[in-house]
Amino acid sequence: MCIIFFKFDPRPVSKNAYRLILASNRDEFYHRPSKMADFWGNNNEILSGLDMVEGKEGGTWLGISTRGKLAALTNYLQPRQDPDARGRGELVTHFLTTDMDSFSYLKKVSTEGHLYNGFNLLAADLSTEKGDVFCYYGNQGDPEPIVLAPGTYGLSNALLDTPWRKLCFGKRLFLEAVERSQALPKDALVAQLLDVLNNEEAQLPDPAIEDQGREYVQPILSKYAAVCVRCPGYGTRTNTVILVDADGHVTFTERSMLDKDPSRWETRTHEFRLQS
Repeated sequence: MCIIFFKFDPRPVSKNAYRLILASNRDEFYHRPSKMADFWGNNNEILSGLDMVEGKEGGTWLGISTRGKLAALTNYLQPRQDPDARGRGELVTHFLTTDMDSFSYLKKVSTEGHLYNGFNLLAADLSTEKGDVFCYYGNQGDPEPIVLAPGTYGLSNALLDTPWRKLCFGKRLFLEAVERSQALPKDALVAQLLDVLNNEEAQLPDPAIEDQGREYVQPILSKYAAVCVRCPGYGTRTNTVILVDADGHVTFTERSMLDKDPSRWETRTHEFRLQS
């Protein structure tokens, strides 16, 4: 389970406005090995965390490059998983390392979607000169990817903007922070977005999530009904906030759980300017 909220405006009217505000949670088993976000790639041009599970090393859930490529992945809630399916994390890393544009890449992925368990994939080209383009594809939805209109979106473990109660609740909190964004110092905005990501209020009952996960045991489903998931051995392990301002300056803040302990966290911030 994961959740992503994002607002993008390729041509913000105000110099103080952000082209992109993104807030994301990665939910995963605490014991699954991974690396915190850092730069990698041929010229250290890609910034992301990395999955370190044997056979799936190098996959990731969220990443951005200095060339302006951004991708994010969530799994689609489905009770029956194919153990022989390809690792979904490679979908993000392949985009970050390819020269293909976001729509062309998702078009290619759509022809191979059946090789993976259920997923949602966001891919974007951030260009100060040409304007930002965001695209979306989910292999449990329409057969073709779509180009997103500028605006605010939410994505969890159903298709884009599926109105799960926790998604609607979190999106409302996210929008409240976004509306204050131009008046807030950057550090204060990041702090408010991290507060949104760490909200543990269960949004129940939720018929939509119950219907999609009807083959799960009900008590387990209820644990997934908050923006921040907290279960024994499983839950929100990483909060990520990405801000891109009108000049292409990127602030990437990651808050990561330490040593499988939900009471211990480390926050790191990386900053760079997009290459035009």
